[in-house]
Amino acid sequence: MNIAGIVGVAVLLLSGSAAAQDGARAIHNTTISLGTATPGGGFPVYGNAFAEVINAADPTLSIEPRNTKGSSENIPLLEAGSLDIALVAGEPTYEAFMGIGRPAIRLKILTAMYSSPGMFVVRADSPYQIIRDLAGKPVAFGARGSGLPILSRYMLDGIGLKQDEDFQSIYLDRAGDGPAMVLDGRAAALWGAGIGWPGFKALATSPGGARFIAPDAEQIALIRAKHTFLKPLTVPANSYPNQPAPIASVGSWSFVLTRENLPDEVAYRLAKSLHGVEAALCRKLPQACETTAANTMAAAIKPELIHPGVMKYFREIGVAK
Repeated sequence: MNIAGIVGVAVLLLSGSAAAQDGARAIHNTTISLGTATPGGGFPVYGNAFAEVINAADPTLSIEPRNTKGSSENIPLLEAGSLDIALVAGEPTYEAFMGIGRPAIRLKILTAMYSSPGMFVVRADSPYQIIRDLAGKPVAFGARGSGLPILSRYMLDGIGLKQDEDFQSIYLDRAGDGPAMVLDGRAAALWGAGIGWPGFKALATSPGGARFIAPDAEQIALIRAKHTFLKPLTVPANSYPNQPAPIASVGSWSFVLTRENLPDEVAYRLAKSLHGVEAALCRKLPQACETTAANTMAAAIKPELIHPGVMKYFREIGVAK
């Protein structure tokens, strides 16, 4: 081969190597859009912690949280491909997968987030002691578009109450507006769910303190008999200030869902990064201690709804067969 030929081969090899490196970067440096909810609620807090931990664990992934209107907006945004992953509460997830009130979705589960036992919070000096005491009163049921008002609607229906007829229902533009409304008397109570929920924390740590109101044992049985997808859940004692006893209620698991066509390789990398740093996420956010591979398998409505890339990782670590 003459010199010109040798030079030509060398150029081809170098250009091929550069192209391969560019291709590898295109595959492995991946930006992921994450839909959360309105400021002041639990989803943005979780979403930010989720993104920080995974971004630190895998520099080739860049998760970018975005505030949205919450679960009811996140589902259509995922369907349209406008988001890669998003946080969705348990009740809208169930309705969407089951095709209740809409065509069934074809989205996938990336991970279970945390369980969400629902309850009301009132000022410590308020006269309200049980759920029926709140009938006819102004109650903030959460942000418009979030999953919280859907959970409360199911819970109240189970004990024979209608949310928009038996209460002066308030739906918030921003989740963070609820505590102030209870403190200044515009609302008798605020509805919320879960451990570490910002609205509960704000009221529980306010100067006057707060009390929680949840369904009693008989009401829990009635709710579960009518709405079997709701699960008995407990808020452990001392989850909030001046809450010495555990609080039994009902609720469901919230999920991180993915768009239908999120590549298997990306879902696998997300799952591997996330579950490889479960302890770090737990340290950053107490409620995220429930974000585990085992809980995802247990909480999924059906195993086939979990993303195939995630299931590949779960089989590798022995969580799935």
